[in-house]
Amino acid sequence: MSAIAKTATATTSDRSSKKIWTDEEFMALSQSDRRYELVNGEIIEMGNSGAKHGYLCSLLIMALMNYTLPQQLGVVLDSSTAFKMKNGNKRSPDISFFAKERLEGLEELPTGFLEGSPDLAIEVLSPNNTVEEIHDKLVEYFENGTRLVWVIHPSEHYVLVYLSAQEPDCLLKSGDCLDGKNVIPGFSLPVSELFQKLPF
Repeated sequence: MSAIAKTATATTSDRSSKKIWTDEEFMALSQSDRRYELVNGEIIEMGNSGAKHGYLCSLLIMALMNYTLPQQLGVVLDSSTAFKMKNGNKRSPDISFFAKERLEGLEELPTGFLEGSPDLAIEVLSPNNTVEEIHDKLVEYFENGTRLVWVIHPSEHYVLVYLSAQEPDCLLKSGDCLDGKNVIPGFSLPVSELFQKLPF
C-alpha cells in the first residue's frame, strides 16, 4: 500500500533525535481509525486503498481462511495487524498468515503485537509503492521469520513469489496457481480468480 511519511521526532532541543515509541503509544494511534507502521523511529501513515485493492484482499483472506481454519493450520490476519520486528519496527502486511506452531501455549491471540513477522506475508501493490519500499519490507520480513511472500500487482495481473529477499522465486500469471508450499501445505488458488471481472 502507499505510505505517506509522517515523521515523529522527540520533543527535545535536538530536533534530529527520534521519539522512542512504546507499544502502548503505538497501539493508541489505531484509535484514530487509521493504519500506521513504525519504521526506523518514524510513524508512517498508510494511505487508503481503492476498491480493487480491497476486493482483492477480501478474496484472498476468504480463500486462505476457508482452507486454514478447518485444518487448524494457524491464523489469517488483515492489514490492521502490526508485527513487532527485532529492530523495533512494526510492520503491517496487507494480509498475513501466522502458523500455529508459533502460537503454542496461547489460548487466544494477544491484544498487542505478535513477535516476528508472519510465515506468509502478502503485499498488494498500490500505484504509489516504490521498489525501495517493497525491497525494505521483504528484507525485514525474511529477517524476522517469514518463509513466503506474495507481491501482487493488481493492474498487471501477476504475482511475484519470494522465498528469500534476494530475488523472486517465480512470476505467476493468470494461467498459474498460487501455491502455499510448505507454509500452507496443499493450498492452491488459480491466479485468474484474483483478477476476474465482477460476476454480475
